[in-house]
Amino acid sequence: MRSHHTPFDTDDTPRPTDRGQRHGMPGRGPGRGRGPGGGRGPGGGRGPGGGRGMGRPGGWQQADVPNADDAQDWFAGRLPDEWFTDVDVHVDRDEITVIGTLPDELGDAENSATNEGRISRWRSDTKEQRISIAQEAESRYERKVSWGVRLGGTQALFTHLAAPVMTRLRQPERQVLDTLVDAGVARSRSDALAWSVRLVGQHADEWLGQLREAMSEVDKLRSQGPTL
Repeated sequence: MRSHHTPFDTDDTPRPTDRGQRHGMPGRGPGRGRGPGGGRGPGGGRGPGGGRGMGRPGGWQQADVPNADDAQDWFAGRLPDEWFTDVDVHVDRDEITVIGTLPDELGDAENSATNEGRISRWRSDTKEQRISIAQEAESRYERKVSWGVRLGGTQALFTHLAAPVMTRLRQPERQVLDTLVDAGVARSRSDALAWSVRLVGQHADEWLGQLREAMSEVDKLRSQGPTL
């Protein structure tokens, strides 16, 4: 499948939501000293509410943002019926990506130039509605919303979020990245790291899917536990 990526367009999406308003992160409240629970205030957080100390260290922490398990159903009900014949919604802790399949009304979806033209027209025609829907979703799920469409063998992603990820690597790991850069596979260590992540995702898709399902079950069990 030929994939065409459209450049980032700041006019296609509303401003990011304020993560400071998330549950458990009310700001620096009373009791900034070391209080019970090891935080900077009562309850282990930076003020009342205990925003920190929940979830798995270093992993997906469901308590940080609202649960988005129903995002697929919410978008299916919220999107205009005439937009797509099918829609996929992908969610992580930073972003919700909505990828819809455009109806092939002309029966020539294998013509790449025609596809790109129709995708560009759809993007322009639906811009205002998509901004409104994205604002609703960002308020509900506290994640940025990105859009993409498919038509025949062409897929276009736009307003896609590139989230910075900080990591520390030892010398053998850095040497792997440097080898990719020296060989011309990547332009920089950050590009090489992104390339490596994509490679793992392609070759370990089934295992990663099972891992995500297991993590989801753990999150459900945690939410059903007693409140301390």
